[in-house]
Amino acid sequence: MSFFCRGFNGIPFGQEEPVKVEQISIFLENKSGRLAEITDILARNGINIRALSLADTADFGILRLIVDDIEKTTRLLKENGFTVGTNEVVAVVLPDRPGGLAGILSALQDQRVNVEYMYAFVQKCEGNAVLIFRFDGIGKAIDTLQKAGFKILKREEVLAF
Repeated sequence: MSFFCRGFNGIPFGQEEPVKVEQISIFLENKSGRLAEITDILARNGINIRALSLADTADFGILRLIVDDIEKTTRLLKENGFTVGTNEVVAVVLPDRPGGLAGILSALQDQRVNVEYMYAFVQKCEGNAVLIFRFDGIGKAIDTLQKAGFKILKREEVLAF
């Protein structure tokens, strides 16, 4: 399997060594207005959200974001009283068809790589889907996926959509 994506300028991305993508995790009280407050802060400061996931429990939620300026976002949210952390994730291109996700998960299972969570990216990559994964063994996951023929996007590629 070989997948290529084109950035906003139509030029195909190369097959350089993949880079992990940094993601921001924000811990939120599960109450009305908190999510709007975060998106307002980002909008007023010209920060673009490229991907997001929101998971909740009865008392709190975790908002995960991939943004175009991680340092500025982290600083602004902390200044506004939010608990913020960062971690590394992997953006993987997969065929947008039945069984596309099963192929990736099978390759990972064969190497006993655990998926902690995943979420979809907002943009397709030349007809293919892009998923964001968090793994317990990120290096092993990248190696496994590359050997299985899956395209791993670099941070610059993710932000270019």
